[in-house]
Formats: sequence, C-alpha cells, structure tokens
Amino acid sequence: MGAKSKTGSKGQKEPVRLREKKIANGGISLYLDIYHNGKRSYEFLKLYLVDAKTPIEKEQNRQTLQTALSIKAKRQIEIQNGEYGFTNTFKTDTPFLAYFRKLCEERKASTGNYGNWFSCLKHLEKYCDEKTTFKHVDANFIEGFKDFLNNAAKDQHKRKYNQLDDEVAAKSLSQNSKVSYFNKLRACINQAYDDRILAVNPLRGIEGFKQDETERVYLTFDEVKALAKTPCRYPVLKRAFLFSCLTGIRKSDIEKMTWGEVQTFGEQTRVVFKQKKTKGQEYLDINKQAEEFMGERGEPDKLVFSGFRYNSQTLTELSKWCMKAGITKDVTFHCGRHRKFFSRLNFSALQIRFCRQVTI
Repeated sequence: MGAKSKTGSKGQKEPVRLREKKIANGGISLYLDIYHNGKRSYEFLKLYLVDAKTPIEKEQNRQTLQTALSIKAKRQIEIQNGEYGFTNTFKTDTPFLAYFRKLCEERKASTGNYGNWFSCLKHLEKYCDEKTTFKHVDANFIEGFKDFLNNAAKDQHKRKYNQLDDEVAAKSLSQNSKVSYFNKLRACINQAYDDRILAVNPLRGIEGFKQDETERVYLTFDEVKALAKTPCRYPVLKRAFLFSCLTGIRKSDIEKMTWGEVQTFGEQTRVVFKQKKTKGQEYLDINKQAEEFMGERGEPDKLVFSGFRYNSQTLTELSKWCMKAGITKDVTFHCGRHRKFFSRLNFSALQIRFCRQVTI
C-alpha cells in the first residue's frame, strides 16, 4: 500500500517517499523518507494502518493513508519552493497549557465564550501538565482527551480536593459540553498551526463529538403573561427578559444596547444595531409593548437597560422569578427567543393595556 519510488523524465527520484514499517501489534507505521540537498531524513507520522477485516477498518485505513499522502504532498511543495528545513523554526517546544491560557484570556471580553474556554482549560489541566508542549500534541493526545471527556465528571474541577461521592461521580459531562470543550481544543490546535508552532495539523482524520439533539425550551404566551404579572428581585432583569420575548433580540445585544440605536419614525420605533455574535447590521421595528419595557429615553450614549448583566447570579434570579410565576421549565434567557407563541399572537388593545398595567 506504500508509495513506490518514482523516476522523473530526467531520472531523478522523488525527494519525498511514503514508506511502511511493520510494528509489533501487526499494524503498519507510515513514515516519510526525505532526500534533500544530499541528506536523508525520516519523518515518522504517527499514523498507522490496521489489518483491516471490516468495512469500517478499511475506511479508517483509507482516511489514514489519505492523511499521510497529504503530508507527503506538503513536504514536496516545501522542497520545490525552497521552504523545506524551515520546519526547524516551528516552535513545538511551546508549553501547551500556557498557550491555551493565552487564547482563553483573549476571549475575556466575550462572557459566554470565555466561560466555555475557561471550563475546557480546567479539564485540560487535569488531563495533562505544565511540562506538556506541542511536541506532545498529536493524534494520540487528541484522542486521549476525547476519552478523558467521556469519563470526566461534570464540574469536577470545581470540587474541593476533587473528592467525589458516588452520586456526583455519576454525573458525567453532557454531550453538548463534550462538543464545546473538544471544539475549544480544536480551535487552539488550528491557531497553533496557523502560528507555525505545529508543522503538521494533528487534527486530520479525527472526528469530534456529535451534537446532542435536545428539545428546545420555549415559553407560551400565557407563561409570558404570568411573568409580566409576577414581581422580580431585579426590575432591569424583568424588563430585559420581557423585551427579549417580544423582540427576539439576544441578551448580548440587549446588554450593550444604547439609546442612540433606538430611532423613531413618527409612531414607529426601530432598533438599529450590530449583532455582537454575527457582526451583522440589524434593523428591527418593535411594537409599543416592547417599547414600553425600554423605559424613559436617555442620552444617545447611555445604555437602555443600564445595570443589566447576564451572569450566574442573574440566571439564578431568573429561575426564582419563573418559579414564583408557576413556571417549572428550565428557563434561560435564550428561551425568550424561542417565540413559539408568536405564531398565534395578536397584539390587541386589551394586550397593550395589559402591558401598560404591569409594574416593572
């Protein structure tokens, strides 16, 4: 299955050849035989072929061989362009955890995304140590982290001395958490490859976790009415959440919304803003009910929902508020955007009067 020597029209051999070596377990190790500037060197790819007997194993061998051939082609191009040998300047001695922490810190401005990166970091700190460098970050390292996540207890890093009782230990990570943490590792490795820390991207041929299909939690119109009637410890949370229910605007965009983004055209009110998540420009006409939850207009540079910050404390108060309203669903701020009830919602005069009577 290995690549044989080829001779060009002028009798020159390929500078890079893919070779095979049998190993103790009966498999085959793939490596590159590189002849350049009168010197021979070998690059062991840490890619292995198995004695394939099933269609799955044959497909695995096909993908592995394809990965090896891609690396071979890359080396040939480097030699043709006079770039081979530059791989010596790749900084594979870079400490892995320190590099991941740097990427993590760069995301502090994004509260939600930073939380996921930070949680992934804590799991990585248990999986490897400070001596780990990018020399160790290969396919085995990545597959090992996948196995670690499959066996990791939820929020294990938050528990004192890491002493888990049987009940806690049984609470493994959710499938979506595994997806999120693996994607953070993937982003780190891809960035390291772009930064020329890694000569070869070890993610080739490795599949991540599949997203778990979960049922969306949404609020009915009656439940939103119940929330409007129920007092909330933080009035700004109540205003912001009901505003999101009526408009579908994300919490991140509500947090940063200023009065300068709120425009009026006669009796019509429009919010013009750039989405924090997608960076896309949005033009959203809002109804009178939503407008009243914004409160009294302030200066253009002032926040519409001043004091609103979505964090763990806010989430706790949102849950308490929902329980007071008789709602037993696991409600997050994002649920307000799942506006299933809008398909049958008609903003009658009665409903407008209802909202005007609500004390925020």
